[in-house]
Amino acid sequence: MSRAHQSRWRFVSAVCALVLAVAGCSTSGDSTGSDNGSDAGSGATQAGGATAPPQGQEQLASYYTQQLQWGACDGVSGAMEGARCAWLEVPIDYDNPGAGDTQLRVLKVPATGQKSASLLVNPGGPGGSAVDYANMSDFVVSSDVRRSHDIVGVDPRGVGHSEPIVCLDPPQVDEMLGMDPTPDDEAEFQALQRSAQQFGQACQQKYPQLLPHVSTVDAAKDMDVLRAALGDEKLSYLGKSYGTFLGATYAGLFPQRAGRLVLDGALAPDLTSEQMNIGQATGFETATRAYVQACTSEGNCPLGRDLDGGMNQLREFLRGLDAKPLPITGDARVKQLTEGWATLGLARAMYDETSWDALTDALRAADGGDGTQLFDLAQEYADRSSDGSYPGNIMQVISAVNCLDRGSQPQSFQQLQQLGQQFAEKAPTWGPYMAYGSVSCDYWPVPATGKPEKITAAGAAPIVVVGTTRDPATPYEWAEQLADQLESGRLITYDGDGHTAYMRSNDCIDKAVDNYLINGTPPDDGLKC
Repeated sequence: MSRAHQSRWRFVSAVCALVLAVAGCSTSGDSTGSDNGSDAGSGATQAGGATAPPQGQEQLASYYTQQLQWGACDGVSGAMEGARCAWLEVPIDYDNPGAGDTQLRVLKVPATGQKSASLLVNPGGPGGSAVDYANMSDFVVSSDVRRSHDIVGVDPRGVGHSEPIVCLDPPQVDEMLGMDPTPDDEAEFQALQRSAQQFGQACQQKYPQLLPHVSTVDAAKDMDVLRAALGDEKLSYLGKSYGTFLGATYAGLFPQRAGRLVLDGALAPDLTSEQMNIGQATGFETATRAYVQACTSEGNCPLGRDLDGGMNQLREFLRGLDAKPLPITGDARVKQLTEGWATLGLARAMYDETSWDALTDALRAADGGDGTQLFDLAQEYADRSSDGSYPGNIMQVISAVNCLDRGSQPQSFQQLQQLGQQFAEKAPTWGPYMAYGSVSCDYWPVPATGKPEKITAAGAAPIVVVGTTRDPATPYEWAEQLADQLESGRLITYDGDGHTAYMRSNDCIDKAVDNYLINGTPPDDGLKC
């Protein structure tokens, strides 16, 4: 695999998408499972314990005792040698199991040595494919973890290979992503509202039964069914970005069944929508300033020679695209680099500092009148192929999940303008953009089922939380917040750039995580790398 391919995979697999709605966080509270063990071990199966449904949920017994039928991974592009796939059956509505079932795609990459446990992995989103993520196991976990663990990915309901929610066709997605993200007047704001309404209506029309049941709580309950089907008494789990919220939600629901959990690039589940939006705005602002500082200090930077001047020039560039988009060459459908597409391209580069050179080249080309390279970065953000197709459905299902988890109350154009001005005081570049981050949920056709609240996961084994100091999408403060509220939280800090830390070339982080996953030895709380 080329270095460029690896870099793109690290981004796509850990994306906390910001274009349609902020990453939502909610939980139904710290309800416990029926297993009374609290050991951090994750491999042993005790008779009757692993496959017992939660206390009071005996009607779920048939799901918990199902036998997975492993076979070829049909439909998974480039399946790893030895990878096997199965279908997991879960109820659409856990409160009414008789209302129907849905099937979730599961991929397992067997341990290269003596297996000690299964390790579930999730890349984030919501909407990133855990099946595709597990299929890249050699780049997701270390060779030592691979040796002792089956790496397992299950696409959450509505995601990837699990009956994906796809409400719009590719041209409609192109139109939505290219829209003006910072409306200048009431007419532009109403166009943004109409787009959100039409999107929600299309989803409801196509998925009337599934749409109300794709929340993070639903997905966490599905993970417990999978744990039982795998025969594991405890769940071992590596979640990144939104995947940290999924893992924390699982620990809150099933603290006695939570084994060795690692949450990297953390979300704090008690943040309000407004706190989420301003948090991401300041996170991306910090990351962008780090990029501009590096660019202007190296010389020959298209943004000039000093940090503040470069930031001002970048903002002027984005504003200029609103009035006069740049031409794009080579794409059959999208012909102009709008402010919407350019913002996505800029965001893409903030996730991984190895993309900063590509951003500099793209900005230099844009300065010369060509928006193609910046559009290429935006395509990576949207998981859009060069032929105009969207292999995954992250840019659509993200709203379906977030709007259930958190919801949003509609605000007027004047209110959001004022909010954007307030955000701009802390994040002049990203604040006005993030102020509109919840519009897709303002008119969502399904009422929210979650709300912001803390997760303590009382009684769970140590839960390792990893935070990166200049993470754009999940600011470091969120990792501190999550680790503090988890009763057994252990915080590891990576002083660096980019989104998430494990398996991103920092030996200190990698060794600490590996030692916990393999040996069950949690790191000291407060470890800094």
